[in-house]
Amino acid sequence: MAHQSWSVLDAPNPTYLWTQLLVEELVRSGVGTFFVAPGSRSTPLTVAIARHPEAESVLHVDERGAAFAALGVGRATQRPAAWVTTSGTAVANGLPAAVEASVDGVPMLLLTADRPPELRDTGANQTIDQVKIFGDYVRWQADVPPPSNEVDPAYVLTTADQALHRTLRAPPGPVHLNCMFRKPLEPVETEASVAVPTAVEEWATDTEPYTHYPTPNPTPPGPEVDALAKKMSGTAYGLVVAGRLDSAAAADASHRLATHLGWPLVPDLTSRLRRGGKEGPERVPYGDLVLTSEAFRESHPPTAVLQVGGRFASKRLRLFLRDSAPEVWAVVRPAPTRIDPDHRVTHHVEAAVPTAADALIARLEGGVRGTTWRDEWASASERAGAVVQAHIQDSDTLTDPLVATLLTEEMPSEHALVAASSMPVRDLNRHAAPVGAGGPAYANRGASGIDGTVATAAGVAEGRDGPVTLLIGDLALWHDLNGLALLQDRPVVAIVVNNDGGGIFHFLPIREHDEFDPYFTTPHGQDFEHAAALFGLPYHRPDSPSAFRSAYAQACRSGGAALIEVQTDRTVNRQVHDRLEASVERAVSDG
Repeated sequence: MAHQSWSVLDAPNPTYLWTQLLVEELVRSGVGTFFVAPGSRSTPLTVAIARHPEAESVLHVDERGAAFAALGVGRATQRPAAWVTTSGTAVANGLPAAVEASVDGVPMLLLTADRPPELRDTGANQTIDQVKIFGDYVRWQADVPPPSNEVDPAYVLTTADQALHRTLRAPPGPVHLNCMFRKPLEPVETEASVAVPTAVEEWATDTEPYTHYPTPNPTPPGPEVDALAKKMSGTAYGLVVAGRLDSAAAADASHRLATHLGWPLVPDLTSRLRRGGKEGPERVPYGDLVLTSEAFRESHPPTAVLQVGGRFASKRLRLFLRDSAPEVWAVVRPAPTRIDPDHRVTHHVEAAVPTAADALIARLEGGVRGTTWRDEWASASERAGAVVQAHIQDSDTLTDPLVATLLTEEMPSEHALVAASSMPVRDLNRHAAPVGAGGPAYANRGASGIDGTVATAAGVAEGRDGPVTLLIGDLALWHDLNGLALLQDRPVVAIVVNNDGGGIFHFLPIREHDEFDPYFTTPHGQDFEHAAALFGLPYHRPDSPSAFRSAYAQACRSGGAALIEVQTDRTVNRQVHDRLEASVERAVSDG
Protein backbone atom coordinates (compact mmCIF):
# COMPACT_ATOMS: atom_id res chain seq x y z
CA MET A 1 0.00 0.00 0.00
CA ALA A 2 1.28 3.49 -0.83
CA HIS A 3 1.78 5.96 2.01
CA GLN A 4 -0.49 8.96 1.51
CA SER A 5 1.85 11.15 3.57
CA TRP A 6 4.75 10.34 1.25
CA SER A 7 6.92 13.24 0.10
CA VAL A 8 9.60 12.84 -2.53
CA LEU A 9 12.21 14.83 -0.51
CA ASP A 10 11.32 13.30 2.86
CA ALA A 11 14.10 10.72 2.95
CA PRO A 12 15.96 9.23 5.94
CA ASN A 13 19.27 9.01 4.09
CA PRO A 14 20.85 9.77 0.68
CA THR A 15 20.05 6.30 -0.64
CA TYR A 16 16.34 6.84 -0.19
CA LEU A 17 16.49 10.36 -1.55
CA TRP A 18 17.96 8.95 -4.78
CA THR A 19 15.50 6.07 -5.15
CA GLN A 20 12.53 8.30 -4.35
CA LEU A 21 13.70 10.82 -6.92
CA LEU A 22 14.14 8.04 -9.47
CA VAL A 23 10.69 6.55 -8.95
CA GLU A 24 9.01 9.97 -8.93
CA GLU A 25 10.69 11.02 -12.18
CA LEU A 26 9.75 7.74 -13.86
CA VAL A 27 6.13 8.09 -12.76
CA ARG A 28 6.00 11.71 -13.95
CA SER A 29 7.27 10.57 -17.34
CA GLY A 30 4.68 7.87 -17.81
CA VAL A 31 6.12 4.69 -16.28
CA GLY A 32 3.04 3.47 -14.47
CA THR A 33 3.88 -0.14 -13.65
CA PHE A 34 6.86 -1.64 -11.83
CA PHE A 35 7.29 -5.42 -11.93
CA VAL A 36 9.16 -6.24 -8.75
CA ALA A 37 10.92 -9.51 -7.94
CA PRO A 38 11.91 -10.08 -4.30
CA GLY A 39 15.46 -9.50 -3.10
CA SER A 40 17.63 -7.74 -0.54
CA ARG A 41 19.99 -5.48 -2.49
CA SER A 42 17.01 -3.96 -4.32
CA THR A 43 15.36 -2.96 -1.03
CA PRO A 44 15.73 0.81 -1.58
CA LEU A 45 14.06 0.56 -4.99
CA THR A 46 11.27 -1.69 -3.74
CA VAL A 47 10.46 0.50 -0.73
CA ALA A 48 10.47 3.68 -2.83
CA ILE A 49 8.03 2.06 -5.26
CA ALA A 50 5.81 0.77 -2.45
CA ARG A 51 5.69 4.20 -0.83
CA HIS A 52 4.90 6.16 -3.99
CA PRO A 53 1.16 6.97 -4.10
CA GLU A 54 0.90 6.58 -7.90
CA ALA A 55 3.37 3.81 -8.71
CA GLU A 56 1.63 0.52 -9.44
CA SER A 57 3.68 -2.47 -8.36
CA VAL A 58 3.25 -6.07 -9.46
CA LEU A 59 5.08 -8.68 -7.39
CA HIS A 60 6.29 -11.89 -9.00
CA VAL A 61 8.75 -14.37 -7.54
CA ASP A 62 10.27 -15.35 -10.90
CA GLU A 63 12.58 -12.65 -12.29
CA ARG A 64 12.37 -14.02 -15.83
CA GLY A 65 8.58 -13.98 -15.77
CA ALA A 66 8.48 -10.49 -14.28
CA ALA A 67 10.69 -9.24 -17.11
CA PHE A 68 8.41 -10.79 -19.74
CA ALA A 69 5.38 -9.24 -18.04
CA ALA A 70 7.07 -5.84 -18.36
CA LEU A 71 7.65 -6.68 -22.03
CA GLY A 72 3.92 -7.41 -22.38
CA VAL A 73 3.03 -3.97 -21.06
CA GLY A 74 5.43 -2.40 -23.54
CA ARG A 75 3.86 -4.34 -26.40
CA ALA A 76 0.34 -3.30 -25.45
CA THR A 77 1.01 0.38 -24.70
CA GLN A 78 4.21 1.28 -26.58
CA ARG A 79 5.34 2.78 -23.27
CA PRO A 80 7.97 1.20 -21.00
CA ALA A 81 7.17 -0.65 -17.81
CA ALA A 82 9.97 -1.11 -15.28
CA TRP A 83 11.49 -4.42 -14.21
CA VAL A 84 13.08 -4.32 -10.75
CA THR A 85 15.37 -7.01 -9.42
CA THR A 86 18.13 -7.66 -6.94
CA SER A 87 21.78 -8.38 -7.71
CA GLY A 88 23.48 -11.55 -8.94
CA THR A 89 21.92 -14.22 -11.13
CA ALA A 90 18.53 -12.51 -10.72
CA VAL A 91 19.79 -9.93 -13.21
CA ALA A 92 20.77 -12.58 -15.74
CA ASN A 93 17.17 -13.84 -15.73
CA GLY A 94 16.14 -10.65 -17.50
CA LEU A 95 18.22 -11.38 -20.60
CA PRO A 96 15.61 -13.37 -22.60
CA ALA A 97 13.01 -10.61 -22.28
CA ALA A 98 15.63 -7.94 -23.02
CA VAL A 99 16.63 -9.80 -26.19
CA GLU A 100 13.02 -10.02 -27.34
CA ALA A 101 12.40 -6.35 -26.56
CA SER A 102 15.54 -5.35 -28.41
CA VAL A 103 14.99 -7.40 -31.53
CA ASP A 104 11.31 -6.51 -31.83
CA GLY A 105 11.57 -2.84 -30.81
CA VAL A 106 9.59 -2.86 -27.55
CA PRO A 107 10.29 -0.17 -24.90
CA MET A 108 11.35 -1.55 -21.53
CA LEU A 109 13.24 -0.29 -18.48
CA LEU A 110 15.58 -2.64 -16.60
CA LEU A 111 16.27 -1.45 -13.04
CA THR A 112 18.80 -3.76 -11.41
CA ALA A 113 20.32 -3.43 -7.95
CA ASP A 114 24.05 -4.04 -7.56
CA ARG A 115 26.78 -4.15 -4.92
CA PRO A 116 29.02 -1.09 -4.49
CA PRO A 117 32.34 -1.00 -6.39
CA GLU A 118 34.44 -1.98 -3.37
CA LEU A 119 32.68 -5.38 -3.29
CA ARG A 120 33.11 -6.17 -6.94
CA ASP A 121 35.63 -8.84 -7.86
CA THR A 122 36.25 -9.66 -4.19
CA GLY A 123 34.33 -12.89 -3.79
CA ALA A 124 31.53 -11.04 -2.01
CA ASN A 125 28.31 -13.02 -1.87
CA GLN A 126 25.77 -12.63 -4.68
CA THR A 127 28.12 -10.34 -6.60
CA ILE A 128 28.64 -10.78 -10.32
CA ASP A 129 29.72 -8.44 -13.10
CA GLN A 130 26.46 -6.72 -14.02
CA VAL A 131 27.98 -3.87 -16.01
CA LYS A 132 26.81 -4.20 -19.63
CA ILE A 133 25.46 -7.65 -18.81
CA PHE A 134 22.81 -7.21 -21.51
CA GLY A 135 25.47 -6.36 -24.09
CA ASP A 136 24.32 -4.70 -27.28
CA TYR A 137 20.70 -5.69 -26.69
CA VAL A 138 20.02 -2.50 -24.72
CA ARG A 139 19.66 0.88 -26.38
CA TRP A 140 21.57 2.53 -23.54
CA GLN A 141 22.92 1.63 -20.12
CA ALA A 142 24.24 3.48 -17.08
CA ASP A 143 26.15 2.17 -14.09
CA VAL A 144 24.56 4.37 -11.42
CA PRO A 145 26.97 5.00 -8.52
CA PRO A 146 26.04 4.49 -4.86
CA PRO A 147 23.99 7.44 -3.56
CA SER A 148 26.17 10.10 -1.95
CA ASN A 149 25.99 13.76 -0.99
CA GLU A 150 29.13 14.23 -3.05
CA VAL A 151 27.05 13.78 -6.22
CA ASP A 152 24.28 16.21 -7.11
CA PRO A 153 20.99 14.26 -6.84
CA ALA A 154 19.84 15.99 -10.00
CA TYR A 155 22.04 13.36 -11.66
CA VAL A 156 19.33 10.84 -10.82
CA LEU A 157 16.67 12.92 -12.55
CA THR A 158 18.63 13.57 -15.74
CA THR A 159 19.65 9.90 -15.89
CA ALA A 160 16.04 8.77 -15.58
CA ASP A 161 14.99 11.19 -18.30
CA GLN A 162 17.77 10.07 -20.62
CA ALA A 163 16.84 6.42 -20.02
CA LEU A 164 13.23 7.03 -20.94
CA HIS A 165 14.19 9.01 -24.03
CA ARG A 166 16.48 6.20 -25.19
CA THR A 167 13.90 3.46 -24.62
CA LEU A 168 11.30 5.34 -26.70
CA ARG A 169 13.49 6.89 -29.38
CA ALA A 170 13.34 4.94 -32.65
CA PRO A 171 14.06 2.13 -32.65
CA PRO A 172 12.53 1.63 -29.20
CA GLY A 173 13.93 -1.07 -26.95
CA PRO A 174 15.26 -1.91 -23.49
CA VAL A 175 17.40 0.41 -21.37
CA HIS A 176 19.42 -0.72 -18.35
CA LEU A 177 20.06 1.27 -15.17
CA ASN A 178 22.38 -0.70 -12.88
CA CYS A 179 21.96 0.89 -9.45
CA MET A 180 24.65 0.34 -6.81
CA PHE A 181 23.64 0.53 -3.14
CA ARG A 182 25.61 0.44 0.09
CA LYS A 183 24.18 -0.66 3.42
CA PRO A 184 22.02 0.15 5.23
CA LEU A 185 19.46 -0.85 2.63
CA GLU A 186 16.48 -0.16 4.88
CA PRO A 187 14.80 3.28 5.30
CA VAL A 188 16.62 4.21 8.50
CA GLU A 189 18.33 7.38 9.66
CA THR A 190 22.09 7.50 9.11
CA GLU A 191 24.88 9.88 10.00
CA ALA A 192 24.92 11.17 6.44
CA SER A 193 22.72 14.22 6.04
CA VAL A 194 20.32 14.55 3.13
CA ALA A 195 21.42 17.47 0.97
CA VAL A 196 18.91 18.81 -1.56
CA PRO A 197 20.08 21.53 -4.00
CA THR A 198 17.75 24.35 -4.97
CA ALA A 199 17.10 23.03 -8.47
CA VAL A 200 15.83 19.72 -7.08
CA GLU A 201 13.70 21.52 -4.48
CA GLU A 202 12.06 23.54 -7.23
CA TRP A 203 11.49 20.40 -9.30
CA ALA A 204 9.78 18.77 -6.30
CA THR A 205 7.16 21.54 -6.17
CA ASP A 206 6.17 20.86 -9.78
CA THR A 207 4.71 17.88 -11.60
CA GLU A 208 6.83 18.05 -14.76
CA PRO A 209 9.90 15.95 -15.56
CA TYR A 210 13.26 17.57 -14.84
CA THR A 211 14.52 17.29 -18.43
CA HIS A 212 12.23 17.55 -21.43
CA TYR A 213 13.07 15.64 -24.57
CA PRO A 214 11.23 15.96 -27.88
CA THR A 215 8.47 13.46 -28.53
CA PRO A 216 10.18 10.54 -30.29
CA ASN A 217 9.07 10.88 -33.88
CA PRO A 218 10.69 9.06 -36.76
CA THR A 219 12.13 11.15 -39.54
CA PRO A 220 9.35 12.35 -41.87
CA PRO A 221 9.50 10.79 -45.34
CA GLY A 222 11.63 12.73 -47.77
CA PRO A 223 13.31 12.05 -51.11
CA GLU A 224 13.17 8.29 -50.55
CA VAL A 225 9.36 8.42 -50.84
CA ASP A 226 9.64 10.36 -54.10
CA ALA A 227 12.03 7.75 -55.44
CA LEU A 228 9.80 4.89 -54.34
CA ALA A 229 6.67 6.46 -55.83
CA LYS A 230 8.49 6.91 -59.12
CA LYS A 231 9.52 3.24 -59.17
CA MET A 232 6.00 2.08 -58.29
CA SER A 233 4.24 4.28 -60.83
CA GLY A 234 2.40 2.18 -63.38
CA THR A 235 2.98 -1.09 -61.52
CA ALA A 236 -0.16 -3.23 -61.53
CA TYR A 237 1.27 -6.45 -60.14
CA GLY A 238 2.18 -5.44 -56.60
CA LEU A 239 1.54 -6.70 -53.09
CA VAL A 240 1.13 -4.85 -49.83
CA VAL A 241 2.40 -7.05 -47.01
CA ALA A 242 1.46 -5.92 -43.50
CA GLY A 243 3.76 -7.08 -40.73
CA ARG A 244 3.47 -6.11 -37.06
CA LEU A 245 1.63 -2.79 -36.70
CA ASP A 246 1.49 -1.20 -33.29
CA SER A 247 -1.46 1.14 -33.70
CA ALA A 248 -4.88 1.35 -35.27
CA ALA A 249 -3.65 4.41 -37.19
CA ALA A 250 -0.89 2.36 -38.83
CA ALA A 251 -3.35 -0.41 -39.73
CA ASP A 252 -5.86 2.07 -41.18
CA ALA A 253 -3.14 3.76 -43.23
CA SER A 254 -1.88 0.43 -44.60
CA HIS A 255 -5.38 -0.56 -45.64
CA ARG A 256 -5.96 2.85 -47.18
CA LEU A 257 -2.75 2.57 -49.18
CA ALA A 258 -3.63 -0.90 -50.50
CA THR A 259 -7.06 0.36 -51.52
CA HIS A 260 -5.53 3.33 -53.32
CA LEU A 261 -3.05 1.13 -55.16
CA GLY A 262 -5.59 -1.54 -56.01
CA TRP A 263 -3.12 -4.15 -54.79
CA PRO A 264 -3.80 -7.24 -52.67
CA LEU A 265 -3.09 -6.79 -48.94
CA VAL A 266 -1.57 -9.86 -47.26
CA PRO A 267 -1.83 -9.26 -43.48
CA ASP A 268 0.15 -10.92 -40.71
CA LEU A 269 -1.63 -11.98 -37.53
CA THR A 270 -0.03 -9.07 -35.64
CA SER A 271 -0.94 -6.44 -38.26
CA ARG A 272 -4.41 -5.65 -36.83
CA LEU A 273 -5.69 -6.44 -40.32
CA ARG A 274 -5.68 -10.26 -40.37
CA ARG A 275 -8.84 -10.59 -38.24
CA GLY A 276 -11.87 -8.32 -38.27
CA GLY A 277 -10.83 -4.77 -38.94
CA LYS A 278 -11.17 -3.34 -42.41
CA GLU A 279 -13.20 -5.24 -44.96
CA GLY A 280 -12.57 -4.88 -48.67
CA PRO A 281 -11.63 -6.71 -51.85
CA GLU A 282 -7.92 -6.05 -51.28
CA ARG A 283 -7.63 -8.07 -48.07
CA VAL A 284 -6.13 -11.56 -48.47
CA PRO A 285 -6.38 -13.07 -44.97
CA TYR A 286 -5.52 -16.60 -46.10
CA GLY A 287 -2.44 -15.53 -48.04
CA ASP A 288 -0.21 -18.15 -46.43
CA LEU A 289 -2.54 -20.98 -47.42
CA VAL A 290 -3.04 -19.58 -50.93
CA LEU A 291 0.67 -20.03 -51.54
CA THR A 292 0.42 -23.80 -51.04
CA SER A 293 -0.60 -23.85 -54.72
CA GLU A 294 2.43 -24.12 -56.96
CA ALA A 295 0.29 -23.12 -59.94
CA PHE A 296 -0.79 -19.92 -58.20
CA ARG A 297 2.77 -19.11 -57.13
CA GLU A 298 4.06 -19.53 -60.66
CA SER A 299 1.31 -17.41 -62.22
CA HIS A 300 1.27 -14.61 -59.63
CA PRO A 301 4.81 -13.39 -58.89
CA PRO A 302 4.66 -9.71 -57.88
CA THR A 303 6.83 -7.15 -59.60
CA ALA A 304 6.62 -4.85 -56.56
CA VAL A 305 6.28 -5.48 -52.82
CA LEU A 306 5.42 -2.82 -50.27
CA GLN A 307 6.06 -4.22 -46.78
CA VAL A 308 4.70 -2.07 -43.96
CA GLY A 309 5.54 -2.47 -40.28
CA GLY A 310 7.60 -5.17 -38.62
CA ARG A 311 8.38 -8.72 -39.61
CA PHE A 312 5.70 -11.24 -40.55
CA ALA A 313 5.39 -14.86 -39.41
CA SER A 314 4.81 -16.70 -42.70
CA LYS A 315 7.92 -18.47 -43.95
CA ARG A 316 6.00 -19.57 -47.03
CA LEU A 317 5.26 -15.94 -47.92
CA ARG A 318 8.87 -14.91 -47.34
CA LEU A 319 10.23 -17.61 -49.61
CA PHE A 320 7.64 -16.81 -52.28
CA LEU A 321 8.65 -13.15 -52.28
CA ARG A 322 12.34 -14.08 -52.32
CA ASP A 323 11.91 -16.37 -55.31
CA SER A 324 9.71 -13.85 -57.12
CA ALA A 325 12.65 -11.39 -57.08
CA PRO A 326 10.42 -8.29 -57.45
CA GLU A 327 11.92 -5.25 -59.10
CA VAL A 328 10.88 -3.16 -56.09
CA TRP A 329 10.74 -4.42 -52.53
CA ALA A 330 10.22 -1.53 -50.13
CA VAL A 331 10.06 -1.75 -46.34
CA VAL A 332 8.28 1.08 -44.52
CA ARG A 333 8.81 1.21 -40.77
CA PRO A 334 9.94 3.77 -38.15
CA ALA A 335 13.32 2.17 -37.49
CA PRO A 336 16.72 2.10 -39.20
CA THR A 337 17.29 -1.64 -38.78
CA ARG A 338 16.90 -4.14 -41.61
CA ILE A 339 14.14 -6.68 -42.11
CA ASP A 340 15.78 -8.34 -45.06
CA PRO A 341 16.99 -11.89 -44.33
CA ASP A 342 17.09 -12.77 -48.04
CA HIS A 343 18.75 -9.51 -49.13
CA ARG A 344 16.07 -8.53 -51.62
CA VAL A 345 14.91 -5.16 -50.23
CA THR A 346 15.51 -2.30 -52.67
CA HIS A 347 14.07 0.62 -50.67
CA HIS A 348 13.95 1.35 -46.94
CA VAL A 349 11.67 4.19 -45.84
CA GLU A 350 12.38 5.08 -42.21
CA ALA A 351 9.15 6.78 -41.22
CA ALA A 352 5.94 6.23 -39.30
CA VAL A 353 3.63 4.04 -41.37
CA PRO A 354 0.68 6.50 -41.42
CA THR A 355 2.93 9.39 -42.52
CA ALA A 356 4.64 7.38 -45.24
CA ALA A 357 1.38 5.86 -46.48
CA ASP A 358 -0.27 9.25 -46.84
CA ALA A 359 2.82 10.61 -48.60
CA LEU A 360 2.75 7.73 -51.11
CA ILE A 361 -0.98 8.16 -51.70
CA ALA A 362 -0.44 11.85 -52.42
CA ARG A 363 2.37 11.08 -54.88
CA LEU A 364 0.45 8.31 -56.64
CA GLU A 365 -2.70 10.19 -57.61
CA GLY A 366 -5.30 7.89 -59.05
CA GLY A 367 -3.49 4.88 -57.66
CA VAL A 368 -1.85 2.11 -59.64
CA ARG A 369 -5.08 0.16 -60.13
CA GLY A 370 -4.10 -3.46 -60.37
CA THR A 371 -7.67 -4.51 -59.64
CA THR A 372 -7.85 -7.65 -61.80
CA TRP A 373 -4.68 -8.90 -60.16
CA ARG A 374 -6.11 -7.94 -56.76
CA ASP A 375 -9.35 -9.82 -57.38
CA GLU A 376 -7.47 -12.99 -58.36
CA TRP A 377 -5.66 -12.95 -55.03
CA ALA A 378 -8.88 -12.24 -53.13
CA SER A 379 -10.72 -15.05 -54.93
CA ALA A 380 -7.93 -17.50 -54.10
CA SER A 381 -8.12 -16.45 -50.46
CA GLU A 382 -11.87 -17.02 -50.41
CA ARG A 383 -11.40 -20.54 -51.78
CA ALA A 384 -8.77 -21.27 -49.13
CA GLY A 385 -11.11 -19.90 -46.47
CA ALA A 386 -13.89 -22.18 -47.68
CA VAL A 387 -11.64 -25.19 -47.03
CA VAL A 388 -10.93 -23.94 -43.50
CA GLN A 389 -14.66 -23.49 -42.87
CA ALA A 390 -15.40 -26.96 -44.24
CA HIS A 391 -12.95 -28.37 -41.70
CA ILE A 392 -15.11 -26.84 -38.96
CA GLN A 393 -18.27 -28.35 -40.37
CA ASP A 394 -16.81 -31.79 -41.04
CA SER A 395 -14.80 -32.32 -37.84
CA ASP A 396 -16.32 -33.69 -34.65
CA THR A 397 -12.94 -33.76 -32.89
CA LEU A 398 -10.67 -30.93 -31.86
CA THR A 399 -7.57 -30.34 -33.97
CA ASP A 400 -4.88 -27.69 -33.68
CA PRO A 401 -6.08 -25.69 -36.75
CA LEU A 402 -9.69 -26.04 -35.64
CA VAL A 403 -8.93 -24.50 -32.24
CA ALA A 404 -7.31 -21.51 -33.96
CA THR A 405 -10.42 -20.96 -36.08
CA LEU A 406 -12.95 -21.53 -33.31
CA LEU A 407 -11.38 -19.22 -30.76
CA THR A 408 -11.09 -16.36 -33.25
CA GLU A 409 -14.72 -16.84 -34.28
CA GLU A 410 -15.86 -16.73 -30.67
CA MET A 411 -13.46 -14.10 -29.28
CA PRO A 412 -15.28 -11.18 -27.61
CA SER A 413 -14.58 -7.72 -28.98
CA GLU A 414 -12.88 -6.56 -25.79
CA HIS A 415 -10.29 -9.36 -25.84
CA ALA A 416 -6.78 -9.03 -27.20
CA LEU A 417 -5.01 -12.13 -28.50
CA VAL A 418 -1.56 -13.38 -27.53
CA ALA A 419 -0.05 -16.17 -29.64
CA ALA A 420 2.81 -18.33 -28.42
CA SER A 421 5.67 -19.18 -30.76
CA SER A 422 5.97 -22.51 -32.59
CA MET A 423 2.60 -23.87 -33.78
CA PRO A 424 0.08 -21.45 -32.15
CA VAL A 425 1.23 -18.34 -34.03
CA ARG A 426 1.44 -20.30 -37.28
CA ASP A 427 -1.99 -21.90 -36.86
CA LEU A 428 -3.55 -18.54 -36.05
CA ASN A 429 -1.82 -16.84 -38.96
CA ARG A 430 -3.12 -19.50 -41.34
CA HIS A 431 -6.48 -20.52 -39.90
CA ALA A 432 -7.84 -17.61 -37.84
CA ALA A 433 -11.31 -16.51 -38.85
CA PRO A 434 -10.98 -13.24 -40.80
CA VAL A 435 -14.27 -11.89 -39.46
CA GLY A 436 -15.22 -10.96 -35.93
CA ALA A 437 -14.50 -8.08 -33.61
CA GLY A 438 -11.60 -9.30 -31.50
CA GLY A 439 -8.91 -6.85 -30.48
CA PRO A 440 -5.25 -6.66 -31.53
CA ALA A 441 -2.95 -9.68 -31.63
CA TYR A 442 0.51 -9.88 -30.08
CA ALA A 443 3.33 -12.40 -30.36
CA ASN A 444 6.95 -12.53 -29.24
CA ARG A 445 8.31 -12.87 -32.77
CA GLY A 446 11.45 -10.80 -32.34
CA ALA A 447 13.57 -13.76 -31.29
CA SER A 448 10.62 -16.22 -31.46
CA GLY A 449 11.36 -17.94 -28.15
CA ILE A 450 8.76 -19.86 -26.17
CA ASP A 451 9.98 -18.51 -22.82
CA GLY A 452 7.87 -16.11 -20.79
CA THR A 453 4.73 -16.41 -22.91
CA VAL A 454 2.25 -16.64 -20.04
CA ALA A 455 3.90 -13.69 -18.31
CA THR A 456 3.80 -11.71 -21.56
CA ALA A 457 0.05 -12.29 -21.79
CA ALA A 458 -0.34 -11.10 -18.19
CA GLY A 459 1.64 -7.99 -19.08
CA VAL A 460 -0.56 -7.31 -22.09
CA ALA A 461 -3.63 -7.57 -19.84
CA GLU A 462 -1.98 -5.21 -17.36
CA GLY A 463 -1.02 -2.70 -20.04
CA ARG A 464 -4.40 -2.74 -21.77
CA ASP A 465 -6.35 -2.97 -18.51
CA GLY A 466 -8.52 -5.44 -20.33
CA PRO A 467 -9.01 -9.15 -21.03
CA VAL A 468 -6.70 -11.33 -23.09
CA THR A 469 -6.97 -14.70 -24.80
CA LEU A 470 -3.71 -16.68 -24.91
CA LEU A 471 -3.15 -19.60 -27.27
CA ILE A 472 -0.14 -21.60 -26.15
CA GLY A 473 1.42 -25.02 -26.63
CA ASP A 474 2.14 -27.47 -23.84
CA LEU A 475 5.93 -27.04 -23.87
CA ALA A 476 5.66 -23.24 -23.80
CA LEU A 477 3.29 -23.49 -20.84
CA TRP A 478 5.64 -25.87 -19.03
CA HIS A 479 8.44 -23.40 -19.71
CA ASP A 480 6.56 -20.58 -17.96
CA LEU A 481 4.44 -22.45 -15.43
CA ASN A 482 5.30 -19.84 -12.79
CA GLY A 483 3.62 -17.27 -15.02
CA LEU A 484 0.24 -18.73 -14.05
CA ALA A 485 0.66 -16.91 -10.74
CA LEU A 486 0.34 -13.64 -12.65
CA LEU A 487 -3.07 -14.72 -13.98
CA GLN A 488 -4.66 -15.08 -10.55
CA ASP A 489 -6.00 -11.52 -10.59
CA ARG A 490 -5.91 -10.77 -14.32
CA PRO A 491 -8.50 -11.61 -16.99
CA VAL A 492 -6.43 -13.95 -19.14
CA VAL A 493 -8.10 -16.99 -20.68
CA ALA A 494 -5.22 -19.34 -21.47
CA ILE A 495 -5.92 -22.06 -24.04
CA VAL A 496 -3.23 -24.72 -24.05
CA VAL A 497 -3.09 -27.19 -26.94
CA ASN A 498 -1.45 -30.21 -25.34
CA ASN A 499 -0.11 -32.65 -27.92
CA ASP A 500 2.40 -34.11 -25.47
CA GLY A 501 5.57 -32.53 -26.80
CA GLY A 502 7.08 -30.49 -29.57
CA GLY A 503 4.54 -30.70 -32.35
CA ILE A 504 6.37 -28.29 -34.62
CA PHE A 505 9.26 -30.74 -35.04
CA HIS A 506 6.95 -33.05 -36.98
CA PHE A 507 7.11 -30.40 -39.72
CA LEU A 508 10.92 -30.32 -39.84
CA PRO A 509 13.35 -32.65 -41.67
CA ILE A 510 14.68 -34.06 -38.38
CA ARG A 511 11.52 -36.19 -38.15
CA GLU A 512 13.10 -38.60 -40.67
CA HIS A 513 16.04 -39.39 -38.37
CA ASP A 514 16.43 -41.91 -35.57
CA GLU A 515 17.10 -39.25 -32.97
CA PHE A 516 13.70 -37.62 -33.54
CA ASP A 517 12.03 -39.42 -30.64
CA PRO A 518 12.43 -38.44 -27.80
CA TYR A 519 15.09 -35.74 -28.29
CA PHE A 520 12.80 -33.52 -30.38
CA THR A 521 9.34 -34.88 -29.62
CA THR A 522 10.07 -34.38 -25.88
CA PRO A 523 6.97 -36.22 -24.61
CA HIS A 524 6.04 -35.56 -20.98
CA GLY A 525 2.77 -37.45 -20.46
CA GLN A 526 1.27 -34.75 -18.24
CA ASP A 527 -1.82 -32.59 -18.23
CA PHE A 528 -2.33 -29.21 -16.57
CA GLU A 529 -5.31 -29.80 -14.30
CA HIS A 530 -3.16 -29.88 -11.16
CA ALA A 531 -1.25 -26.79 -12.30
CA ALA A 532 -4.55 -24.90 -12.63
CA ALA A 533 -5.56 -26.05 -9.15
CA LEU A 534 -2.19 -25.01 -7.71
CA PHE A 535 -2.71 -21.44 -8.90
CA GLY A 536 -6.45 -21.36 -8.19
CA LEU A 537 -7.52 -21.11 -11.83
CA PRO A 538 -10.81 -22.48 -13.20
CA TYR A 539 -10.02 -25.42 -15.44
CA HIS A 540 -11.81 -26.85 -18.49
CA ARG A 541 -10.94 -29.80 -20.72
CA PRO A 542 -13.37 -29.78 -23.68
CA ASP A 543 -13.37 -32.85 -25.91
CA SER A 544 -15.40 -31.61 -28.87
CA PRO A 545 -15.81 -28.42 -30.90
CA SER A 546 -19.16 -27.65 -29.24
CA ALA A 547 -17.69 -28.26 -25.79
CA PHE A 548 -14.78 -25.95 -26.63
CA ARG A 549 -17.12 -23.16 -27.73
CA SER A 550 -19.07 -23.55 -24.50
CA ALA A 551 -16.00 -23.63 -22.24
CA TYR A 552 -14.41 -20.63 -23.94
CA ALA A 553 -17.61 -18.59 -23.80
CA GLN A 554 -18.04 -19.45 -20.11
CA ALA A 555 -14.44 -18.45 -19.33
CA CYS A 556 -14.79 -15.14 -21.17
CA ARG A 557 -18.10 -14.32 -19.46
CA SER A 558 -16.54 -14.89 -16.04
CA GLY A 559 -14.35 -11.81 -16.48
CA GLY A 560 -11.47 -13.59 -14.77
CA ALA A 561 -8.67 -16.00 -15.57
CA ALA A 562 -9.11 -19.57 -16.70
CA LEU A 563 -7.13 -22.45 -18.18
CA ILE A 564 -8.66 -24.43 -21.04
CA GLU A 565 -6.76 -27.56 -22.06
CA VAL A 566 -7.27 -29.14 -25.46
CA GLN A 567 -5.57 -32.49 -25.89
CA THR A 568 -4.53 -33.46 -29.41
CA ASP A 569 -2.13 -35.90 -31.04
CA ARG A 570 1.15 -34.66 -32.61
CA THR A 571 1.23 -37.24 -35.38
CA VAL A 572 -2.43 -36.72 -36.25
CA ASN A 573 -1.83 -32.96 -36.17
CA ARG A 574 0.75 -33.24 -38.95
CA GLN A 575 -1.68 -35.37 -40.98
CA VAL A 576 -4.50 -32.84 -40.46
CA HIS A 577 -2.29 -29.98 -41.65
CA ASP A 578 -1.20 -31.98 -44.69
CA ARG A 579 -4.80 -32.84 -45.64
CA LEU A 580 -5.97 -29.26 -45.19
CA GLU A 581 -3.14 -27.84 -47.28
CA ALA A 582 -3.67 -30.43 -50.00
CA SER A 583 -7.35 -29.46 -50.13
CA VAL A 584 -6.45 -25.76 -50.26
CA GLU A 585 -3.94 -26.38 -53.05
CA ARG A 586 -6.57 -28.16 -55.14
CA ALA A 587 -9.19 -25.48 -54.48
CA VAL A 588 -6.85 -22.62 -55.37
CA SER A 589 -5.33 -24.33 -58.40
CA ASP A 590 -8.71 -25.41 -59.79
CA GLY A 591 -10.12 -21.91 -59.37
